[in-house]
Amino acid sequence: MKRRTKILERLYDGDNKLKLLDQRYLPRWIVFLIDTFIGGLSFFLVYLLLTVTPIKFLPVLPIFIQGCIIVSINIVFFFVFKTYSGIIRHATITDITKLVFSSVFTCGTLFVFNSSYEFFVGEQIFINTSLVFYALLSFAFLLLFRITVKEIYHFLRDVVSNKAKKNVVIIGVDDTTISLGAVIAKESLFPFNLKGFVSKNKDAKKLKILGKPVIPFTNSYAETLAPLEIDGVLLISESFPRKVRNQIVDDCISQDIEVFNVPNLEKLNTKEDIKDQIKPIEIEDLLEREEIRTDDNLLKEDLSNKTILVTGGAGSIGSEIVRQIVQYNPKLVVILDQAESALHELELSLKLTNPDFNFITELADISNMYRLHLIFNKYDFNIIYHAAAYKHVPLIERNPHEAIYVNILGTVNLCILAIKKRISRFVMVSTDKAVNPTNVMGASKRVAEMYVQSLQDEQEVETRFITTRFGNVLGSSGSVIPHFKKQIERGGPVTVTHKDIIRYFMTIPEACQLVLQAGTMGSGGEIFVFDMGEPVKIMDLAEKMIRLSGYRPYDDIDIEITGLRPGEKLYEELLNDVAQTLPTHHPKIMISKVKPPDFTEIKQEVEKLIRVATKNEDDKIVGLLKKLVPEFKSENSKFRVLDVETPVDKELEDF
Repeated sequence: MKRRTKILERLYDGDNKLKLLDQRYLPRWIVFLIDTFIGGLSFFLVYLLLTVTPIKFLPVLPIFIQGCIIVSINIVFFFVFKTYSGIIRHATITDITKLVFSSVFTCGTLFVFNSSYEFFVGEQIFINTSLVFYALLSFAFLLLFRITVKEIYHFLRDVVSNKAKKNVVIIGVDDTTISLGAVIAKESLFPFNLKGFVSKNKDAKKLKILGKPVIPFTNSYAETLAPLEIDGVLLISESFPRKVRNQIVDDCISQDIEVFNVPNLEKLNTKEDIKDQIKPIEIEDLLEREEIRTDDNLLKEDLSNKTILVTGGAGSIGSEIVRQIVQYNPKLVVILDQAESALHELELSLKLTNPDFNFITELADISNMYRLHLIFNKYDFNIIYHAAAYKHVPLIERNPHEAIYVNILGTVNLCILAIKKRISRFVMVSTDKAVNPTNVMGASKRVAEMYVQSLQDEQEVETRFITTRFGNVLGSSGSVIPHFKKQIERGGPVTVTHKDIIRYFMTIPEACQLVLQAGTMGSGGEIFVFDMGEPVKIMDLAEKMIRLSGYRPYDDIDIEITGLRPGEKLYEELLNDVAQTLPTHHPKIMISKVKPPDFTEIKQEVEKLIRVATKNEDDKIVGLLKKLVPEFKSENSKFRVLDVETPVDKELEDF
């Protein structure tokens, strides 16, 4: 009774719902019983067929006993060939072969038994015709049973899954999109129901691909997609220029159609890869620009077999620099950072993804000269990529002394050791906020730039000091896009500091590619600036991110204006202003026309600034920064008062 109850519970959940599709597979004992029943049914049908023919069963044994013997022999071969062991809904040619062997061996064994009995006794038990009919009928019914179960399972699964599937079309008609359509059409695991392809070929209206219609493009994607009653589109974004990709997304958003980004199929190996990587398109996919081309031969020649130090190596930029350096076969990469957890996570990740990569992590603070001295004595560095810095504007505005310790003192320490150890090249990562700075962070980075640039003309300096400067990077820690995503996930509101605020964006891999490339180009003393493309209005960015998440701005998720934060600019400076830059052989890299300051003067001012920072007197620190960087004008900050007063009071002059 209990066993029967358990069987029923597995097939029925008590809520008027069959659980057949929830079963992992039909139990073997049930398959065996059904096969046995099919054997008995097959013999009964043979008996009925022969009774209406002149062929009669032999009277040696009763018909029932003959049937039991034949079915029993068949059952033996069910066990021998394990015909019941396969999963019926996934039956293959191997399972069919087992059925063939079972039927053939059953028939053969009965022939041998029948002939032997005739040889010794002088008469047969079975007529050979009945044995042949039984073998054919039993095999046909066993095969039909398996085909029926398989087809019913797939039919029910498709009926159930299609209710949850999204009706989609694929944008574009070429070999790649057709391959994608073939995978989706054949694999029911994909959550999509393919309705067709959209093509700009006007003559494609009567065409069908994979049995699906080709829909000709009209005047816009919005007009083309509106009458189709679809839930989404699949877009292989790499196949479209950024402008076209953005237009497709805008048109789809206007029709409440979801856009799914599909990776290039050539980069994937399995259907599981494709399924896992077809995801709703994200804002990063829309802000990415055309692929950057770097001179891999030059980079390989420059970095191969070198010992390289990456400071801030666990951060967004530093860790990506490390990952890109891997492909150029360095001798050793030392990854230095003071963030213990991030450094540990990077170490685990690199060991997993690049087991042959020779690297070591060092936990250290670049403002600690003694610790740096030990590290520089331990390794024979050829190149330094200096990405360590404090970068969060409001936080640094409240803690100016920390910006001095890390952004300035840390840079000075590394420069001193680079010169002392005759390191070939020193590449510093700077920021667009150093251009006409309006906050302490930007001003501190500008001072670091000035110090690094001024070193180049000093006597006995063999190190090439190179500075790279760019704007915001997508997805870096603390950047606006991850912040907006978290706010949207919480249901809003999304907070924007000003309705007119704009920013330049670049992807982390793109920025790091340009850092490595610029490092190979510099002869020393240059400040390289990167082409950041077109600026993005943050309000537009917030609205589009909300729509891409399936919500309506201001209705489902509100957007609040919070006001500019301390030290925050409304507009970032144009880094690629042709009046302020010189071109290089790389179209996205230019040289800033900034005259390097006198090293003796900058050194004295920096030393004074560092001494003041140890006293933790914020106004005096910022006053000195303003003296060093005359263009530093505070915005929305308590230090703005220093711009209208005497930049540095008498106490500072006498310090």
